[in-house]
Amino acid sequence: MSRAFGIVNFAGNHIGVDGMTVYRPIGAFSFLGRYRVIDFPISNMTNSGIDHIHVYIRRKPRSLVEHLGTGRHYNLNSKRGKLLTLFSEYNGENDVYNTDIAAYRENLECIENAPYPYVILAPSYMVYSQNFDTLLQNHIDSGADITLLYHTVDTAKDEFLKCDILNLNKQKGVLSIEPNNGNAKNRNIFMDTYVMKKELFLELIAKAKKLSSIYTLSQIVNFECGELDVRGVSHHGFFASITDFKSYYNANINLIDFKAAQNLFEKNWPIYTRTNDSCPTQYFESASVKNSVVSNGCLIEGTVENSVIGRGCVVKKGAVVRNSVILPGASIGKDITVENYVVDKNSSIRHVSNLIGTPENPGYIKRGDTI
Repeated sequence: MSRAFGIVNFAGNHIGVDGMTVYRPIGAFSFLGRYRVIDFPISNMTNSGIDHIHVYIRRKPRSLVEHLGTGRHYNLNSKRGKLLTLFSEYNGENDVYNTDIAAYRENLECIENAPYPYVILAPSYMVYSQNFDTLLQNHIDSGADITLLYHTVDTAKDEFLKCDILNLNKQKGVLSIEPNNGNAKNRNIFMDTYVMKKELFLELIAKAKKLSSIYTLSQIVNFECGELDVRGVSHHGFFASITDFKSYYNANINLIDFKAAQNLFEKNWPIYTRTNDSCPTQYFESASVKNSVVSNGCLIEGTVENSVIGRGCVVKKGAVVRNSVILPGASIGKDITVENYVVDKNSSIRHVSNLIGTPENPGYIKRGDTI
């Protein structure tokens, strides 16, 4: 039995994926054809023995609530396991008040009643694998008040610009948490993942409210860095932070590479998701598929190269899909070329001959659209 319960938090006010978040939160995004983004933090928790999980949702909850269901498909213990879907009151007057601290305060009773001494918090908009049981033991052995997970990158000038970074001393103590302003290429990207005692977590919630109504958890932890023993632990393996449209496109395309996928999908670390019965994909005589991820239930008559194809998609004869992410239920008509695009769910491409974007500026077809 785990000594911690888990919290999966929503993305902050500064994070959004143009077009796609109009319909659902980032956690509900289709990912790599088969999964949703939120499957990764929840699977990390259940694989680590965490059976008590709170999932916070701020806006557009339908698709995410539908996907989560009772949580049984995440291999939660059927007797003692529990997945709670918790909501925060949306303050439409001023978005600055819609913080994670505000959401925790509104659901304080659920946190107080969790029968575990520790809490592990992870974001719903980042994709990575992590053994939280090992991280918790590391935290306990170190004697730290708070442990933060980070990933070291050398692309911080151009990527991860909506993420925070950790400034560390030589002993991996956290000196401060600050926004990544793109000033340097080598940075320790904060993965919005925390380990601490539940009592300390409740104290930070109360202190944040007292100091400022717009404080977030990362801001109050940064404020307390001088008083508390806050330490960083480095993450290794695949890491993607979906904070804008380009990062969502890149995260999908990058995982087509088998070596990159091996750094995320481990043999003894399954990623659970909600499945549905569908027939195998049919490849017709005219089909040509290279270096792509194709999900079940598709009809492929055309050419697919270096792309991700979701469940139940149709690619007609003569169509070419290249370097693109096609979400479930989309249809690409006869003799149409789609390159460097994200085509959202249930869209139909019929009346144009070419949709050409660039890797630096991929195009987007909105959900359910017909063009």
